[in-house]
Amino acid sequence: MNSDPLFINKVVGSILTAGLIAMVAGFIADLAYHPKMLDKPAYAIGGNAPAATTTAAAPAGPEPIVGLLASADAAAGEKSFKKCKACHGFKKGGPNKVGPNLWNVVGGSRAAVAGFKYSAAIKDMGGKWGFADLNAFLYKPKAFMKGTKMSFAGMKKAQDRANLVRFLRDKSDSPIALP
Repeated sequence: MNSDPLFINKVVGSILTAGLIAMVAGFIADLAYHPKMLDKPAYAIGGNAPAATTTAAAPAGPEPIVGLLASADAAAGEKSFKKCKACHGFKKGGPNKVGPNLWNVVGGSRAAVAGFKYSAAIKDMGGKWGFADLNAFLYKPKAFMKGTKMSFAGMKKAQDRANLVRFLRDKSDSPIALP
């Protein structure tokens, strides 16, 4: 192997030849095969509508929780908070963790916890955390606030979000009124 001075040239030539053969085979296959696309489906599936129009649109956002808040269970919300506990605390005057302390978050200003370095996305958003905003944020944080540093995937069940918001609402000096 080492005695042949053209060994590397032969290996490279073999690789290039194999690539050339594959490329030519692809061109021949394209020339030989011409699928004809139909203008309309050959038969309808599930009624008179074409199959492409029978798919339901995905919901635009989370199911509202305003109606669920009055009957929401704060104790169940505390259990749901276990998903948040690794990054957030909720005790008054408690320390920040990976995320800010959530005391006074419901009805409180966004990016307001002293000593926490917020992302530009939340600083630029401004305003206060209302029930609808928290619902949308908890449903899918990255969809609600593009550029957030929060890596939480979200909570899909409306009742779980309502319970958690009710729990967090109670963690305040003066909880805001329920709708």
